[in-house]
Amino acid sequence: MTQKINIFLFFLLSSLFINAQTSLPDISLKNMDGQLVSLKEISKDKVLVFDFWATWCVPCINELDAIAEEYTDLQEEFGFELIAVSTDDARTKSRVKPLVNGKGWEYEILLDPNQKFKRAMNISTVPFVMIVKNGKIMYYHSGYTPGAEQELYEKFKSFQK
Repeated sequence: MTQKINIFLFFLLSSLFINAQTSLPDISLKNMDGQLVSLKEISKDKVLVFDFWATWCVPCINELDAIAEEYTDLQEEFGFELIAVSTDDARTKSRVKPLVNGKGWEYEILLDPNQKFKRAMNISTVPFVMIVKNGKIMYYHSGYTPGAEQELYEKFKSFQK
């Protein structure tokens, strides 16, 4: 019995290490104006927060709303940029622009309708937040509960040290 458990744990841990990403993939996504944006190019020499979300995901919208309240202050204090990556597919991507405009979010919005960026990062659920510094993934978090934006703040403070 313990041998089966050990074998299971070995394969589980191996798959986690094999699938773990440490840097951004060389992918380009379109912004809401239809222009291609290279992830590698925009991540050079800066700190980015990627927030994967969808219009049908209530926790995603709650998270982006919570961050919006503090975004200007956080940007000034830590000098990062938030990029909200919509994972809406062909059926729902037409809802992205009206939702963003209605919310007044000042984030860069990228569209990932085929979910190639999401798949490349092995993300299974949204919301999913990832902090990237100079193209390297420094932190990630899946899911959202009210107050989770405070954890993001603490992570930024730790990067400043």
